[in-house]
Amino acid sequence: MKACGLVHKYGDNVDTDVIIPARYLNSSDPKELAAHCMEDIDREFIHKVNEGDIIVAEKNFGCGSSREHAPIAIKAAGVSCVIAETFARIFYRNAINIGLPIIECAEAAKTIEAGDRVSIDFDSGLITDETKGVSFQGQAFPPFMQKIIQAEGLMNYINQK
Repeated sequence: MKACGLVHKYGDNVDTDVIIPARYLNSSDPKELAAHCMEDIDREFIHKVNEGDIIVAEKNFGCGSSREHAPIAIKAAGVSCVIAETFARIFYRNAINIGLPIIECAEAAKTIEAGDRVSIDFDSGLITDETKGVSFQGQAFPPFMQKIIQAEGLMNYINQK
């Protein structure tokens, strides 16, 4: 599995309240959630993001409340992967459970900049900043997690079994 896209960059402690503000949690429709993704931290995000793009952030991405709406909004907005130095544990689990690939890699998170074109090989964990011509070794997904992501989430994976 691979992903490739342009980077949208954020700093530390991007919490679930700015990923999808609470005022939109009355909907569980992924398209509706995507329309408001990141709007409290980056009003232009939804107008700039394209299918396959990548979010890169620093420490503690997805902290705050444990809402599953946050990774759903990101995925439905077209983001193919989130790279961060660290993730909040509940966000990490929610992302995998809905089939959103996420990779921890401190060096990549610090070096990659907004607008860079980045590709990721999920089998090896290799992250390549094609704009800068540098690569970083992230943590590869274990085979069972790759199967969950390929199935578009845990429920689909279980239903296929």
